Amino acid sequence: MDAPTPPILGRTDELERLGALLGGARNGHGGALLIRGEPGIGKSTILHGAVGAARGLRVVRADGYEAEAAMPFAALQRLTAPLAAHLDSIPPRQAAALRIAAGLDRGAPPDRFLVGLGTLSLLAAAGEDEPLACVIDDAHFLDPESLDVFAFVSRRLQAERVAILLAARADALPEPRTGGVPTLRLDGLAALDAVQLLTRSADEPIDPYLAVRIAAETGGNPLALVDLAHELTARQLIASSLSEEPSPIGERLESHYRERLAALPGPTRLWLLAAAAESTGDRTVIEAAASRLGLPPDASSAAEGADLVSVHDTIRFRHPLVRLAAYHGMPVADRRRVHEVLSSLMDDHGRDDLGAWHAASATSGTDLEVADRMERAADAAGGRGGLVSRARLLARAAELTPDGAGRDLRLLAAAETATAAGAAQLASELVGRIDVARLDPVGEGRLLMLRVGMALFLGDAEGVLTASATMLRAAELFHGLVPELEQRALLAAFEVLLTAEWAARDVTLPELGRRVTEGADLVDGPRAIALRAIGAHMLLPYPEAVPIMRRAVDLLVAADDAELLEFGNFGVALTMGLWDVETCVRLLERTAAAARDAGAIQVLDTTLWLLSLLELLHSGPAASAQYTAQVRDLRHAIGYDSEQVVNVSYLAWSGASYELVEQVAEQALAAGFGGVWSLAMTGLGIREIADGRYRDAFRRFEPMVAREFLQVTYQQLPEYVEAGARAGRSEAVRPALARLQLFAAESGTPWILGVAARSAALLGGDDESEPLYLAAIEHLSRSTSRVDLARAHLVYGEWLRRMKRRREAREQLRTALDLFTRVAAPAFAARARRELEATGEHVPHREPGGGAEALTPQEETVARMAADGRTNAEIGATLFISANTVDYHLRKVFRKLGITSRRQLAERLPTT
Repeated sequence: MDAPTPPILGRTDELERLGALLGGARNGHGGALLIRGEPGIGKSTILHGAVGAARGLRVVRADGYEAEAAMPFAALQRLTAPLAAHLDSIPPRQAAALRIAAGLDRGAPPDRFLVGLGTLSLLAAAGEDEPLACVIDDAHFLDPESLDVFAFVSRRLQAERVAILLAARADALPEPRTGGVPTLRLDGLAALDAVQLLTRSADEPIDPYLAVRIAAETGGNPLALVDLAHELTARQLIASSLSEEPSPIGERLESHYRERLAALPGPTRLWLLAAAAESTGDRTVIEAAASRLGLPPDASSAAEGADLVSVHDTIRFRHPLVRLAAYHGMPVADRRRVHEVLSSLMDDHGRDDLGAWHAASATSGTDLEVADRMERAADAAGGRGGLVSRARLLARAAELTPDGAGRDLRLLAAAETATAAGAAQLASELVGRIDVARLDPVGEGRLLMLRVGMALFLGDAEGVLTASATMLRAAELFHGLVPELEQRALLAAFEVLLTAEWAARDVTLPELGRRVTEGADLVDGPRAIALRAIGAHMLLPYPEAVPIMRRAVDLLVAADDAELLEFGNFGVALTMGLWDVETCVRLLERTAAAARDAGAIQVLDTTLWLLSLLELLHSGPAASAQYTAQVRDLRHAIGYDSEQVVNVSYLAWSGASYELVEQVAEQALAAGFGGVWSLAMTGLGIREIADGRYRDAFRRFEPMVAREFLQVTYQQLPEYVEAGARAGRSEAVRPALARLQLFAAESGTPWILGVAARSAALLGGDDESEPLYLAAIEHLSRSTSRVDLARAHLVYGEWLRRMKRRREAREQLRTALDLFTRVAAPAFAARARRELEATGEHVPHREPGGGAEALTPQEETVARMAADGRTNAEIGATLFISANTVDYHLRKVFRKLGITSRRQLAERLPTT
């Protein structure tokens, strides 16, 4: 930690900000603050000064230690251990995740964000008894899992009696890991404060002009001013201030401390080395190490007398730079000797993870036995949910492994783990160290699959466009060796093809269809059924494919949560290919619920995103916006830039300019995401239909329909028919109608029956259209597709008006307008309003602000869940917030809507 500086000069604003944060926690307005600054700037002084001045808060703390940097959840365990009595008051799934993460229980490795949600619930529960201040110093030394959890909780605090204060060196903590956490950056002291501190600390009087120059050279760094002033004479101060190329303060101070350490007795320097190498400051361990090193009992005395360390129950260095100087200032042979002793001590105390870490530090070159120990430590870390720690430990195991295929396989396993944890940059660095020529076919196939995952995560356009072909190459490498991996690669080849869609390179649908069909015969089981269904979807005539696709969908419907997490999303293609939107939505909602329970954030993010896309066409923009808001909130919670959450098709539906939508779509296509482009173009085409720009819509859909792509094209066919029927191109779109009628005959769901009847009515003569319109409305009334039902009422009303049946037309158009208003489809609502006005009816415009329009997206999401009967705890688990924050949002919702109970929510919020 930073050494305390004698006064807290020039920090009034910073202390007030910290005081406000702690005061907010006392009053139920939780928050967090990350204090960042250069070495010696006084972060710890500010932190402890603020907490020391706080009243009425319970303080728990967990400093970061370098030795624990690869031990998952080590700091979190120390912070939450005093709060264990509250574990029984949080949801059981979250409590179990915390116990597994702490190594207290065995079980499936928890996702770190499920651990984060459990920590949020635990802190909130503890804060109910007594306001809580969580203090984490030296956060740059935290293990990555603890850092992720602390950052997650920091981003979610709103209505809890909890404050989180972290302090870290400015140059040592990766920004992406703490994105979204409020930050207080400490700079050096202002000139007058720096001069005051310097003159107060110097042993000799200093000329004021010279003091100003020295203060400027040190950048107002308090520790530099204090320590250099004590040690240097006035003449040395003058000389140092005239340096043409002053070294950075950190380097200068470390060099200064090395000189001070060099003057100490040899046993003291070796004792300091042991203390620096152990780094947690455990006095018992350091004394035991000193004894094994043969050091005298008073070896630390000279270091204490020089004010370089303080020795109590915990041994603390004056500053991290003192520790670095004590460690790096000693010969390499001494460092290895000390680590060897510490490794033996850790083994004696059953700390295999620490023992392996010290054994690795004691090793020169490679050592297969130590490498195996590191791999076992890595597996133990993974068993507790520490994927990033596992990746780092495996990488170190690879470094200790003699050159050869074994080293490359460990690097590969480390990179796979890093990718699974979302640490794409770490994975990329590890992959760059692999010698592909030494991998066997299975290892090479795994590497290809890994590269695809990295390309999708990093937005590598070339990798995205060739991802499906790359997965097929991986499947070939697995062929005859690991059939389960081959099937997995084939399923992945289809899934990644949906990302690039028609823009994919080096693969065709027939080629992929044949390959996945062949792969279905390798091993019986759920993957085989899925592969046969996908192959049928791509290769067989629709009537032959439907029974095979339905069998796979039935498998998904009967699947348990674990199977859904693995297979759930591929069912979107099959259910939408079957025009079974109700089953599609149910499966995705079940998958999302299973992902929340398991803390599988990546699956949850993907599933919510799919729901936001699907609901746009199914239930309308309002429902889509609800899921988009959940995605945005989720990504904010885990530290990603939520502003990048853009549903391009939603932009088209909700009234954004054509130019903006096309621009965003082209950017997505340039990154390889052809599926996003297709969704955007479909949304724009529908918008053109709503705006009456039928010729434009026809021209947009014609090439898209001609370039068929499975169920994606299916959804474009009704739009193509309507655009053609209204643009005078009826004959051109009749083949599309024939396909819709084939789908209706074979699938028979209310959705496709209604859409096909509506499309037929648009192309029918005046004497045959009305029964088709009525049939469309009847079928779609039995479907959950509010948008298509509204459009059926709209086109029927328009037909009735043309038939001069104005009274009946008004009835249909009023229904359409009401539905479009409810689902928030402004372009179609405007079209319905124009048609109503053309019948002679005056249509007043509803003023916004009296209902859901007055709510923020998160408030509306909370309100709708509460209206559905969900408890605060259930809503909190869904949105990754605490029950306190749910209650806080509901109170604001009640106030805005002028209601007093949950029962009234359903009455005030229009259903979608």
